[in-house]
Amino acid sequence: MKTQWQILVVDDEEVMRDSLGAWLGEDGYTVETAASGRAAIDAARRKDYAMYFIDLKMPGGIDGIETMMEIRRLHPDASIIIITAYATVDTAITAMKEGAQEYIVKPCNPEEISLLVNRIIKVKNLQRENTILRKKLTRQYRFGDIISKNAQMQEIFSLASDVASLRSTVLVQGESGTGKELIARAIHFSGDRAAKPFVAVSCAALAESLLESELFGHEKGSFTGASEQRKGKFEMADGGTLFLDEIGDISPKLQVDLLRVLQERAFYRVGGSSEVRVDARVIAASKVDLREAVQQGRFRDDLYYRLNVIEIHVPPLRSRREDIPLLAHHFLERLAPELRKEISDISEGALRLLMDYAWPGNVRELENSVERAMVTCRGHVLTEDDFAFLARAGNGHTWTPPDVSLEEMEKLMIEAALDRKGGNVKEAAVGLGIDRSTLYEKIKRYEIRR
Repeated sequence: MKTQWQILVVDDEEVMRDSLGAWLGEDGYTVETAASGRAAIDAARRKDYAMYFIDLKMPGGIDGIETMMEIRRLHPDASIIIITAYATVDTAITAMKEGAQEYIVKPCNPEEISLLVNRIIKVKNLQRENTILRKKLTRQYRFGDIISKNAQMQEIFSLASDVASLRSTVLVQGESGTGKELIARAIHFSGDRAAKPFVAVSCAALAESLLESELFGHEKGSFTGASEQRKGKFEMADGGTLFLDEIGDISPKLQVDLLRVLQERAFYRVGGSSEVRVDARVIAASKVDLREAVQQGRFRDDLYYRLNVIEIHVPPLRSRREDIPLLAHHFLERLAPELRKEISDISEGALRLLMDYAWPGNVRELENSVERAMVTCRGHVLTEDDFAFLARAGNGHTWTPPDVSLEEMEKLMIEAALDRKGGNVKEAAVGLGIDRSTLYEKIKRYEIRR
């Protein structure tokens, strides 16, 4: 097991490099050395070492702390041990604050080093095993991009898989944020139409006249601004799947037009006289109960029955709480590289808190909450304090917010926004909802490195 772990020793003293390398080599580890911080960073760019021993004081360029910070930007999961001949409380605090896992004092004790490395490797092995087990578990409970071990969701996965290669229309109903579009995509990409287009349209986002043109296209000159013929979403989805989100919001006229397309598999472009025939499978979704809408006269019953060939009701997250830990860990693993955060787990207390929360925004709210907690987290594990923002009146929790000032919180949010946008100030400013000039001022004030 040891030979898979590679270690880099960074020290300007040749004797120290050779002796430390020899001790670690005798324990069975693969060891390489670097004589300066810049050489170490170059080596780290070429290879991902599991562990780094870095001398604190190195002449000619950058010191151990700067070297460590740069390496951690390249490899957030690397374990770094700082070596120092000047052991003081200040150096220890600085090293640990900037991300060192341990620090040792010269002259080094070979036995102490062996114990230290052995302890770190055991932790890394456990982390690796946990990651592998979690990925196996995720695969076991996955359908497309949806993850669930809830019995009702497993039945939905089975039904969706059965109808994936059929042309039958599917109606997916459920609250906002439950993953209705993910189910539509999973059905499409699991069936015979996977190689053909998947086209999504939000029926709630457009006015009637615009939605009509969006769905059916238009002929040149059919209205002001129609300078050329344009295909609609039905034609774009020919041979594939058209996903109509929030179908309950379409107007009575468009309900009639849609009914005709579903019955005849044909339509006319806006302003057109030639019939257009298509083979597009329709999957519709609604957060509104369409059966109720029919009873209230807001939705055509004939269209409802035409859409409701296969019906899928997606349960809200509060009805499948067993999925919350599975989903939270999935979001953590997916977001950690994107946010450049070395956060590897969620504490039991935090998971209990997440399990107790009502999740009115469902899976989408859980994902956003995990991301927000990761942005402000200062450790390697998400705790209850990181989710303090979930506290709401009447929710039964009285968590206290983490001990972070408003300025520190603002700095963290700006750093995270810049990281996500690759240092692009303009895009980061848009994401933060502030002017670019304001963001430049804050970057200067907080001395943020881009």
